[in-house]
Amino acid sequence: MLDIKGAVAVITGGSGGIGMALAEKWLKMGGKAVIADIDGKALENARNQLKGEVETFVCNVTKEEDCTALAAFAIEKMGGINLVAPFAGIIKDAMMVSPDRETGKVSRKMSLADFQQVVDINLTGVFLTIRECAEQMINHSCRGLICLVSSTGSLGTAGQINYSSTKAAMSAMPKVITAEFFRRGLADKIRCVAIAPGYVGTAMVKNMNQKALDKILADVPIGRLIEPEEVATLACDIYKNEALAGETFFIHGGLRLGSKG
Repeated sequence: MLDIKGAVAVITGGSGGIGMALAEKWLKMGGKAVIADIDGKALENARNQLKGEVETFVCNVTKEEDCTALAAFAIEKMGGINLVAPFAGIIKDAMMVSPDRETGKVSRKMSLADFQQVVDINLTGVFLTIRECAEQMINHSCRGLICLVSSTGSLGTAGQINYSSTKAAMSAMPKVITAEFFRRGLADKIRCVAIAPGYVGTAMVKNMNQKALDKILADVPIGRLIEPEEVATLACDIYKNEALAGETFFIHGGLRLGSKG
């Protein structure tokens, strides 16, 4: 079992949502954190709310040089990296093609820009973050976990061909990374998993139209949204339990995708 006390977490998307919830939980358990985000002001606001040993780093995860600098910063300021949590992500929902109800002809389609931006941040940004942090972990003999964020959307959600594709990739990455580390004799030192939340009670979701939110909750057996703190707790529990590796762990309240079973 790994101890969080004194361990260093690098968290992108750390100024809000699940990322900030993880930082808060990690610090409460005696860990140290580097939180990164593209929004410097939001980072400072987050830092002012967090209690414990925490550093901030402005980072555009789609830029290779930023991710390289982030990993180096964590080593310089904190002396190591034990948890990598690349939680930065966006959504740009739209149907791939949308026929007009009257003419039957396609009147709208998902733009390449909206598809590409989601892939750039949710997939390429994750790759760059974990590649650079893994290099530093190996070079500095750090023991720990790479924890990705997938989603129930990885199973395929209409209107999210961009987002669902990236989250499906997050479900495959732990197996690939674990296999590669196993070949190099590293899998007992650096593990990789993904957590896949359902509908999480972030500020954005809680402020949805109430009818739309009620429709979502009708398919959740526990009858409520998952709290960000619950996702953060799962990430911390997986970090501590070194038998958990190479898998995707769902946390969705028993969500039924379109069927109550």
